[in-house]
Amino acid sequence: MASCWPDAPISTLLYDEEATGGRFSGHQIHTSYLQRLGVRQHGFRRLMPFYPRAVEKLHVPDAEVVVSSSSAFAHGLQPPGDAAHICYCHSPFRYVWHERQRAIDEMPGWAGGWGERLLDRVRDWDRHASARVTHYISNSELTRQRVGEFYGRDSSVIHPPVAVDRFTPSTDHDDYFLVVCELVRHKNVYVALAAAEQAGVPIKVVGTGPDEYWLRRDYPNAEFLGRVSDEELARVYERARAFVMPAIEEFGIVAAEAHAAGRPVLAAGAGGALEIVREGQTGVFAEPHNVDAFAEAMREVDWDAFDPHVIRARAEDFSVPTFQLRLREEIDRVMGDNVAPLPGTAEPLAAQAVGSSSSFPDVRRSASAR
Repeated sequence: MASCWPDAPISTLLYDEEATGGRFSGHQIHTSYLQRLGVRQHGFRRLMPFYPRAVEKLHVPDAEVVVSSSSAFAHGLQPPGDAAHICYCHSPFRYVWHERQRAIDEMPGWAGGWGERLLDRVRDWDRHASARVTHYISNSELTRQRVGEFYGRDSSVIHPPVAVDRFTPSTDHDDYFLVVCELVRHKNVYVALAAAEQAGVPIKVVGTGPDEYWLRRDYPNAEFLGRVSDEELARVYERARAFVMPAIEEFGIVAAEAHAAGRPVLAAGAGGALEIVREGQTGVFAEPHNVDAFAEAMREVDWDAFDPHVIRARAEDFSVPTFQLRLREEIDRVMGDNVAPLPGTAEPLAAQAVGSSSSFPDVRRSASAR
């Protein structure tokens, strides 16, 4: 998103240049007062109670249009003056809405009723914050449904960008199945690992997170690779027999990445997977949360029958240029202006961005570009 407007300043709750690989170092970065706490990428979740106020106090330079990228709090920013606010929504904050009970179950015992009351207050804030957004763009039909249900707002759908050029499809592969995700409860990694154990097939896991300890303990036959480089990740994708996505995702970029590497996907048959995987052509679906169904698919499906080039062609529908074009066209539609050309085609468009506490920064178009 930020590369659509390379001169744009970026406003974000927290910024960790190392964690983002320095990819935003060419932008002017504005952070919230929480930045002074020195919290890094691994510790940002602990600040959850403080994000609503921090995002409302976040400095957002003068602009005509603010485009936020929000998986929780960024949509609650206060745009300057009468600026329009277009929010690209990855999901309404899951832990106060559709996964509230999971959040309660994961709270330490001492939190008790205090934790539930905190979630209630954040949910009330979240609903009121949604009313300040000019227009929502959802990353999938599932997110669009939730934006309507939780916020009472309609939204358009633009699928998120996938760096398909990082991957090269191959007809040659190893025998392992692959999971790539943060190791947190809602990713349902245990379903894939239990299924692989039941089917008697090897499985590898890329990622780390709070659930890593007990996943390693309960599934010792799985191979945990931790975090890997971009180059190693591409190789692990390309050598997999098939990719497994056991969670019901809002979209599921990892499934599209697997397709970019020419690999078929075994996915829970709900949510964003239905917008990526074409059953029988690029992968298969299994009943969500059903270990037996996933195990049967791992064991019985002829994974070699899928054509890597057909799979790769599907991934091209989610390329970065496609996303950028659709995003700019949608901003143009909402604002009733002409879309400014992408960098390299004419004068670059000045812009500003606002990031979520847990996602990459967002974009904006400033008055100076008009």
